[in-house]
Amino acid sequence: MADVSERTYAISGEGIRKFLPHRYPFLLIDRVLTIEPKGDLTNTKGIDDKLGTRVLAQKNVSFNEPMFQGHFPEFAIFPGVLTIEAMAQAASFAAYPYLIDAKGELTTDFSVILLGVDEVRFRRPVVPGDVLKIEAVLEKCRGTIWGFKCEVTVDGTKVAEAKILANLTLGGAKK
Repeated sequence: MADVSERTYAISGEGIRKFLPHRYPFLLIDRVLTIEPKGDLTNTKGIDDKLGTRVLAQKNVSFNEPMFQGHFPEFAIFPGVLTIEAMAQAASFAAYPYLIDAKGELTTDFSVILLGVDEVRFRRPVVPGDVLKIEAVLEKCRGTIWGFKCEVTVDGTKVAEAKILANLTLGGAKK
């Protein structure tokens, strides 16, 4: 068993684009600050030991983003649905440590599909200039269904939270 509980990961730029299929304007993660995996790195089928895996990611909100032309011109607010999407993208990185080899290359085909969003709360608007810190913690596993508790903060103040369900499927070698 390759215990990874003391190992952490950080990913930026090209590493994020290699992992996520999203592209501008829907790539909403600028940096993965840390991934704190739990359990057995070599066991991609058994996921119960991965409970507690934590991801901390960052999204820099800028006036240059296209949604601010219409949401809203007089008072720019980052759309809540995009905050939820950023949480989902950050949560998908919980699988990252289990999908790379010793050289740091992705070795497994996978997909992460958003299945559900529950208990969503927005505490204050997100505006241009905010730096979102997005935390996702793996709480539940049932087969390929992973459940995350997510929280978004700006300058240490909670601005949003949600519980997210995703379907993670693993395949063969990456093409």
